[in-house]
Amino acid sequence: MPITNADFSLLRALNANNNRPWMQENKAAFVAMDTQFKKTYAAIFEGLNENDVIEKFKTYRIYRDIRFSKNKTPFHLHRSVSFMRQGAQRRGSYYLRIEPGNSYMAAGFFGPNPTDLLRIRKEMEYNAQELRDIIREPLFANSFKELVQIDRLKTAPKGFDKHHPDIDLMRLKHYYVQHAFSDQELLGIDFTDQFIHLCQAARPFLDLMSAILTTDLNGVSLLDLEN
Repeated sequence: MPITNADFSLLRALNANNNRPWMQENKAAFVAMDTQFKKTYAAIFEGLNENDVIEKFKTYRIYRDIRFSKNKTPFHLHRSVSFMRQGAQRRGSYYLRIEPGNSYMAAGFFGPNPTDLLRIRKEMEYNAQELRDIIREPLFANSFKELVQIDRLKTAPKGFDKHHPDIDLMRLKHYYVQHAFSDQELLGIDFTDQFIHLCQAARPFLDLMSAILTTDLNGVSLLDLEN
């Protein structure tokens, strides 16, 4: 079921009326929209499983956690979903955000835990060539250009040489890619295929990161050690 102009109109109306009384009056419309969106997510799930192994997809609540936020508006202005890869040997996930004027897909590792972050940085210190090769591969480069650069450190992480030739990769705090969609693309009848194609473009990156995060620097499987 394709995403429609009516869905975008409803999300734009929420942007102008982000309060609980308005949502209560329009709750049925949001429930209906989310029900239709889940049909799109299910189609993506099936398509992704033709070339990957996806365990499940997870949708996110529209309610914001405002306990520690200066912004007290109660609702997110977007709908979103993650597609989780199956098994300890398949790390990373695919993400879709639906929002008028700000829709995108992402894949990889946002805010990895300290252990994973250190392991990735140590691998980049030892050998970043495999990741460089993936980033330069035409399908990847045309889809994403580079890894997302937000929040990166201004200097080298503690314990790393600031003059290392691959220090730019070690300064990252997140390791993921992102591709923005225009509203026209998201509303297109081929959007599901486009999203799946982008996930396939990101797959070599996820597979490399999975190999890094499931082995030590000597290439010994951490999964075998756990068994």
